[in-house]
Amino acid sequence: MCLTERESFSERLQQALKNAHYSPDSPTRLAREFNIRFEGRPITVHAARKWIVGEAIPTQEKLRTLANWLGVPAEWLRFGGSEIGAAGSEGGQAPAARFESADVKLVADLQRLDDQHRQIAREFIRMLVRLNHQR
Repeated sequence: MCLTERESFSERLQQALKNAHYSPDSPTRLAREFNIRFEGRPITVHAARKWIVGEAIPTQEKLRTLANWLGVPAEWLRFGGSEIGAAGSEGGQAPAARFESADVKLVADLQRLDDQHRQIAREFIRMLVRLNHQR
């Protein structure tokens, strides 16, 4: 059976969601997690469902956001090609960092601070990282 372009995209999206420990069966969660990360107009649950079931492919801008969030190359997500390993990396490269909703909110909160308080927060985080590495 020859899969259509949309169905092939759907399979890759579902695999990327699984590899990132998200359910490929929840368009509501996909829409919520995507909208937290996307700076443009939010998507609807209906649009997320269409991506999951292979009825539609997102625009390039949305595809890049999905790929960054899920830690896969945007080209692979859109067109396929060489397989992505179970850890979500390709060609020996480390996968992009994945952030949970709380992390994304924290970064958004940090960006709302004035420059002085933002610098204090950065120094505090660097101090915590150094302490963590000393253990």
